Amino acid sequence: MHFSALAQLGLTGLLVALLPLTVVWISSDANKYRKLVWVAVFLTIDLIMFGGFTRLSDSGLGCPDWPGCYGSANPFLAHEHIVAAEALMPTGPVTVFKAWVEMTHRYLAMAIGVLIVAMMVQAWRQWRKSKRQEFAPALPTALFLFVCLQGAFGAWTVTMKLQPIIVTIHLLLGMGLLALLTWLGGRQDNAVAPVLRADADVSMLRPIRALAIFSAVLLTAQIALGGWVSTNYATLACTDFPLCGGKVIPEMDFEHGFHLWRELGKTAAGHYLPFSALTAIHWVHRNFAFFVLLGIGYTVYRAWFLPSLRKPARWIAVILAVQACTGLATIYLNWPLAIAVLHNGGAALLVLLLTMLNYKAKFQLDVARTSASAAATVPPALGSISRTP
Repeated sequence: MHFSALAQLGLTGLLVALLPLTVVWISSDANKYRKLVWVAVFLTIDLIMFGGFTRLSDSGLGCPDWPGCYGSANPFLAHEHIVAAEALMPTGPVTVFKAWVEMTHRYLAMAIGVLIVAMMVQAWRQWRKSKRQEFAPALPTALFLFVCLQGAFGAWTVTMKLQPIIVTIHLLLGMGLLALLTWLGGRQDNAVAPVLRADADVSMLRPIRALAIFSAVLLTAQIALGGWVSTNYATLACTDFPLCGGKVIPEMDFEHGFHLWRELGKTAAGHYLPFSALTAIHWVHRNFAFFVLLGIGYTVYRAWFLPSLRKPARWIAVILAVQACTGLATIYLNWPLAIAVLHNGGAALLVLLLTMLNYKAKFQLDVARTSASAAATVPPALGSISRTP
């Protein structure tokens, strides 16, 4: 790809980023940095959902090179090549529509990269001036490195022709990016309204914190399994529920289904992937969902009794119910694209909400420990005097 085309591509990403940057600039919010972080969170959820649409509409190879499209900065300039490829294979991976879908996904990803660079630069500037904790640059810098890694996997997704393990890692990195941005957003919120008093003592908060971490691990595993279902196009391997092919335990090929390093639709030996392998992929994701519902559901139940955790817990319960409904709808309605994209978005919202729950639980626990330590260091005589009217 020529330098001029790369420059045009970079300029396009910058222009797309100008819209959210302008929204932040003209916002009435006095804390512009906090606003920038939460705008980036919102756009990352959009990017994850649009990435799901790109994958599910078979647009991942709409432009079969990277970072441009047939060496050009946009599908307008590559129109001749795209039309020629579409004429050869009208139902193939390259069409005008799919090219625009793929490039729009890339433009949005570049815009988020610009926002993260802006966060990092501003964090370092403010940290050198004030040393205020909300501008500690380690997390924004980690975000910059993380988004570079995500971009590399985006490139490999195209150049390695949608290899399932690469696409699944690309999805997981996108969810990880959302979690890191949400954690940064929580830090900015805490700077505006810091937690001064814990809702409970250490003995009550410690198990809730452990449950929140465990729930995040469960969700990560389920998203990985869901990504594996999607990237292997195994959504309709079971078209009934709760049975699969009319059986509780259908014929399944775990060896080929969960062999990670292989081409799309092929076994490691290069043969076509048997249907029983797709059934195994679908069946594992479906049944692991019950463990996720139980684990996260119990975490929500425990967190519900604490005022500071009740709001995220309530929303987690709502999104869990919606996820179950959209998951079943993809089966009974034969995988309509809109519902599949909503299911993808629901997973992103669960990542956001569980990250918020983990952040709040961690800092509630930190405050409780600080209070307990302070109480333990008060001399007995002074403690009795302080309690005297």
